[in-house]
Amino acid sequence: EKLEPLTWNLRVQIALDVARGLEYLHYGAVPPVVHRDIKSSNILLDHFMKARVADFGISRQEKSALHSSSDIKGTFGYVDPEYISTSIFTKKSDVYSFGVLLFELMSGKNAQKNLMEYVEFVALGVEDNEGWEEIADPRLEGKFDVQQLNFMGGLAYNCVNPVSRKRPSMRKIVLALSEILKPRNSETYRVITEETTFELDLQGTFDSSLTER
Repeated sequence: EKLEPLTWNLRVQIALDVARGLEYLHYGAVPPVVHRDIKSSNILLDHFMKARVADFGISRQEKSALHSSSDIKGTFGYVDPEYISTSIFTKKSDVYSFGVLLFELMSGKNAQKNLMEYVEFVALGVEDNEGWEEIADPRLEGKFDVQQLNFMGGLAYNCVNPVSRKRPSMRKIVLALSEILKPRNSETYRVITEETTFELDLQGTFDSSLTER
């Protein structure tokens, strides 16, 4: 059975749910935890379309992950290039992977099939944070708010900054994504509440519903 594509609002909500999960790991857990393998197949949707971060098999306490190791963990396409060069994993390495996930949500493209090369190509035409609509998943058929998408594109691009200290924290990311979903009286964002009636388990079906094979 062919799965219908995720709506734009649902994609933003999934991003916010995942961001909140990572925010808790980084700042709410005692001691703080880094996930180390954020990717689309490690995000699950329940029957209410709420996203959950899954698979903590290689997660570590932040303090232990800060020690240099030649054994690089993670999944190709999502791994922080700074982590690869230094062998030190930080909270900002999770932020990089989350940025890749945001671009997957926006574009419908597979992170393991040259997504970031495509992102860098589109970024050449972005000016004053406008132009990210070029990356929009064609299956959305234009049913998205351009300002929201450009805002998310700018946020995602900050997340994948090659210099980790220039990336936002998960706390700031949660605040930014929450702003997108706030109903507004002005024309800054045009937010439409949509009800979804289909069920989707991201594990195993995420690639077919959201990303290209």
